[in-house]
Amino acid sequence: MEMLFPLLLTLHILVGLSVIGLVLIQHGKGADMGAAFGSGASGSLFGASGSANFLSRMTAILAAVFFLTSLGLTYIASSKPKVSDSSVMDTVKTAPAVPVAPLDAPQAVDSKAKDIPK
Repeated sequence: MEMLFPLLLTLHILVGLSVIGLVLIQHGKGADMGAAFGSGASGSLFGASGSANFLSRMTAILAAVFFLTSLGLTYIASSKPKVSDSSVMDTVKTAPAVPVAPLDAPQAVDSKAKDIPK
């Protein structure tokens, strides 16, 4: 399981880049008018309409693979065991405690309040 995560992540990145490339290669809806005036689409490798079908099918297949790799990465990342139960605060060194006078003990206060008659 430890080796599966980097492989699946690499596949996910490659499929994502492939989907981006295939989407950029495809012609939009407005490209049909330019093809009607002889832009040379009929002389392509797949024929006049074959490239559109091939590219759209490949895009759909790669999008499905991208979706599945996303789910796989999510499952693997969420099922990883916790490394330790300790906290970061367990490693902090604490300073020695400073003695504090109790609250009810008389404190030496240098104020003029004791000089005021009641």
